[in-house]
This record gives sequence, structure tokens and C-alpha cells, in this order.
Amino acid sequence: MKILVPVKRVIDYNVKPRVKADGTGVDLANVKMSMNPFDEIAVEEAIRIKEAGKAEEIIAVSVGPAKAQETLRTALAMGADRAILVETDEEVEPLAVAKILKAIADEEQPGLVVLGKQSISDDSNQTGQMLAALMGRPQGTFANTVEVDGDSVSVKREIDGGLETVKLTMPAIVTTDLRLNEPRYASLPNIMKAKKKPLDTKAPGDFGVDITPRLTTTNVAEPPVRQAGEKVEDVAALVAKIKELGIA
Repeated sequence: MKILVPVKRVIDYNVKPRVKADGTGVDLANVKMSMNPFDEIAVEEAIRIKEAGKAEEIIAVSVGPAKAQETLRTALAMGADRAILVETDEEVEPLAVAKILKAIADEEQPGLVVLGKQSISDDSNQTGQMLAALMGRPQGTFANTVEVDGDSVSVKREIDGGLETVKLTMPAIVTTDLRLNEPRYASLPNIMKAKKKPLDTKAPGDFGVDITPRLTTTNVAEPPVRQAGEKVEDVAALVAKIKELGIA
């Protein structure tokens, strides 16, 4: 079985994003970039499935600029076998990404597509669901536990108020949540080996996908500065303050 793992290059989660002076977007100049944390979890889960003898090959895929090769090399150093970069400098929306992934999945015929539930860049939380719909495949989103058994996969999902377990017939789509696993660090020998692993470069046009944006960002702004809190003597003072502020 093959496992396809899409990964995205985003601003490192330790870095505070800055808005451009003209309000047209987020400033990416001289900013540390890394793999989307949810996608790291997806790569780790794919590796664990392979280590358990239930998969033969892991293919990492990314849609983005040439620098996304660094993100793919990280996935290869973690344990992926080969990578595909669909190179574009344009902003690609979730539906276009899903269409590209479908085209790649049609070629590669993976038993599982494992991807992060969302990226920390736009928090869309759409690509996995759209891909499942386009492919007509079962999906297990917000995975807390993934267990492959023969031609099926059981996914324990995080839902409001608890956990839900679904059993999917493969091929299937799984999106990962934060508590699924703890991603490993790539060792230096594996980082060196990753440089020799195959990485193919494609273009969106190779898959017949139009990536023209359907949405236009009109303005990006910092959230308002949070006001300091105020202590009151007792409940009566609290009620009076609420009425004064007009929020009751």
C-alpha cells in the first residue's frame, strides 16, 4: 500500500506573523518558514503505519513555491520515500489544492491519503474534506487514533463533547488532529540521505487544474489590542460595571 501525505510550507509556529504596511497580506520577508505542524503529525503517522508493516511507500506532496522543496526534504528526512512538488508562486486555494491532490492520487493510487486537518497559515480546514468529495472516498477527519487492519482503517475522531470511532474501507482520506502523535526529529544521517531521495517537480497545468483564485483579500489587519481588566469589590459592583459598559 502507498500512503500519500500532502505537506504545506508555512510561517514557523514560533514566529509571530506581521501584517504588511499596506494591509495586503502577511509579511513573509526574512521570516522563518517550516512544515505545517498538523502535516508533521500526518508524516509521522504515515511512517508509523509503514514501520508496522502495513505500507510499502510514503509519497510526500506539496503545492507551493520552489522553496517548498525544503519542506519536502524535511518529510523525506523524517522517513518519506519520495516527494512531488507542484510548483507555483501563486496563492493556491483549498479547492485547487484538492483537485491537484486528486490528480496525483489518480496516478499513484494510494490506499491512504493522510494530511493535516488544517494549516496554521489560513486555518481553512477544507482540503481533506474537498479531496474526499472529489474522489468519492470515505473520510475520517480530526483523527485522534488511526489503526489500519487489512483493507480498512479505523479512525477515532475528536468531536464536540467526546470521541467518535469510524471504520473506513480503503482507499480513504484521513486528516490528523494534534493529539494523534508526537512527530520525530529528523536525524543528521537521515537529513543527508534525504538529499538523494527522488523529488519530482510538476506544475498545476500538468494536471489540468486552474488555480485562478475565487476569493480576493481586500484587507488584512492586526487584531485590536486587548484592553486591561479591572477588579471590582463585589457582585453588586460587577453588575453596576456591566450596566455601565452596556453589555448586559
